[in-house]
This record gives sequence, C-alpha cells and structure tokens, in this order.
Amino acid sequence: MDIRALLPHRYPFLLVDAFVALKGDHFECRKNVSFNEPYFAGHFPDEPVMPGVLIIEALAQASAVGLAVRDGLNGGIGYLAAIDEARFKRKVVPGDKLRLTGEILLFRRGLCKVRAVALVGEEVAAEATLSFMFTRR
Repeated sequence: MDIRALLPHRYPFLLVDAFVALKGDHFECRKNVSFNEPYFAGHFPDEPVMPGVLIIEALAQASAVGLAVRDGLNGGIGYLAAIDEARFKRKVVPGDKLRLTGEILLFRRGLCKVRAVALVGEEVAAEATLSFMFTRR
C-alpha cells in the first residue's frame, strides 16, 4: 500500500512489488515476474518473455519510488523524460525475481537522473540511465 501512495500507477501497470532499501543515493526494489501477467498471453506465447519496454518501465517506477523516499516527494509525480544507454542482456521469464536497483546521479529543481539496473539473481537483465521531471500533483 505504501508503493501505491507514492506512485500513480495501478494494475496492470504497477510493476514494483516491494521497496527493499535506501542507502544514501542507492535504492533497491523488487518485482516478482508471474506467468499470470497479462502480457505473457501474447508476447512470445510459446516461450514467454517479459517485454523489454516493461523492464524499463519497472526500472523507472523503482527509480521514482527511490527518489520519493529519499527526497520526500510524496506529493509529486515523476515523468520519464529520457532513456539513455539502455541495454538488454538477459531475457526475463515467468518465475524470475527482478531486483531493481539504482543510483541517483542528479537531483536538482525537479530534474533527476538515475543509473538503474534490473538483475535476476546476480545477472544483469537490463540497464539504463533514466531522466525524470517531477511535478506536484
């Protein structure tokens, strides 16, 4: 429920299941990838793979949670402004547990930049540098 208070997203687009930790500029969230996710019915149905765009969205949501917790942005909404240096290194399949980690690189006047990484175990599944613009609701 705490994540729902921080993010405007709702099912099926709320992709962060748990906030795990915040240490300085580093944060970690979790996403449990279930076969029941609606996109698996049509995205490579014979060999289900989580769409890369949804992994990036999960990283963006985890980043917004990390920024909100660190900087007290409970009244704001983070809009994704840019995706740079995105790389997909491993497919994500049902049953995987995504660790969504990041480092806040810049936060100034509602503009921020985060280096975010999605891991399955210790293996990098995807990574990107994400830029956000925060506004008040």
